[in-house]
Amino acid sequence: MLAWASPALAQSSLAEPATSASQISDAARALRSDPVYVSPDAEPGLTENEAGALRDRIRSSDAGPIYVALLPRSVRSSSSGVRGALRDLIQELRRDGTYVVVSGTSLQTNSNTVRGVGGLATQAIQSQGAQGVNAVLTDFVDRVGGRMDRAVGPARPSNGNGDGGSSGAGLLLIGGLAVGAGGLAVASRRRRRKADVAELEEVKDNVRDDLVALGDDIRLLDIDMELDTTPQPAKEAYGQAVGAYERAEQTWEMARSPEDLEPVGSALEEGRYSMVVAKSLVEGRQPPERRPPCFFDPRHGPSTRDVEWAPPYGEPRLVPACQADAVRLESGEDPRVRELMVNGMRTPYYNAGPAYAPFAGGFYGGFGGGLLPGLLIGSMLGGGMGMGMGA
Repeated sequence: MLAWASPALAQSSLAEPATSASQISDAARALRSDPVYVSPDAEPGLTENEAGALRDRIRSSDAGPIYVALLPRSVRSSSSGVRGALRDLIQELRRDGTYVVVSGTSLQTNSNTVRGVGGLATQAIQSQGAQGVNAVLTDFVDRVGGRMDRAVGPARPSNGNGDGGSSGAGLLLIGGLAVGAGGLAVASRRRRRKADVAELEEVKDNVRDDLVALGDDIRLLDIDMELDTTPQPAKEAYGQAVGAYERAEQTWEMARSPEDLEPVGSALEEGRYSMVVAKSLVEGRQPPERRPPCFFDPRHGPSTRDVEWAPPYGEPRLVPACQADAVRLESGEDPRVRELMVNGMRTPYYNAGPAYAPFAGGFYGGFGGGLLPGLLIGSMLGGGMGMGMGA
């Protein structure tokens, strides 16, 4: 497994210059005629055989246009970072397709022709990250080729001109195509509705685990709440936790879309904090300040401090962590990350996809609007920033 960025690298990034315009220009120039560009200074890079095999994979797959650029490691530590390099490459090349930029152990991707490439990149990293960048890129291309829910690309005007004698037949043919397209559209909407229902059921199944976890914790304090020696403020906090749990459960039952689950996350955060307050008072301790939940698993309760963390092939960032996970990270260990079952695979909740963003956002919505977008945007920690593209 490649080593991820060090804290020192992240701290010094603001002092580094922006990505060199010549690096982006060199990449864009090469990508106009070749889907794979490997900078001479890229580390890790690809051998000639690996780059050739990747080109063949891209051309033989049903993945559409893909542009892969492996840039020098210095790009990652520049002020604009790998995301900035991706943005600049898109603006320089200005072609529809899927873009991938790799610098050191950071990978960013985006596309206006295939949906969900951030999630596909995350899956490729989780599956092949230990095998190196060539294995990750090959797996990613295969996943893009297998993705069926393609976005509709920009229309291309036809240069053909019909003559007057054939106009009636042309209109008749167009009418037939229109009927066919209408039938396809209806079938597509039905499939989309069916997929939406299945997606909501899966999200709600995962959210139920959070409800059960809070309910179990509440029951652990039932006996303490019956004791005469229990302080009244502890009983009040316990009552607030029970009320929050009941609101979360009722909202969960009535949810008809992923967006309806945002209040569930908010109520669970309130209930979890109220439980911490009640338990602290029962044990004679001062309740902790109300901070955002632990990023790695909101069920861990309120965070104690912010720590620096980098996802695989991602850039370092500050995230709120509980005491146990903060100590693990500072000791060089992995945090205890909440995993969900998504499409039959276990994946960290922050990589579970946009359908989980409203629920996850509910945990952090009360702590300022800037926290969630920086952590859980898009796929949630997947592929890069949104982009507007066109010829």
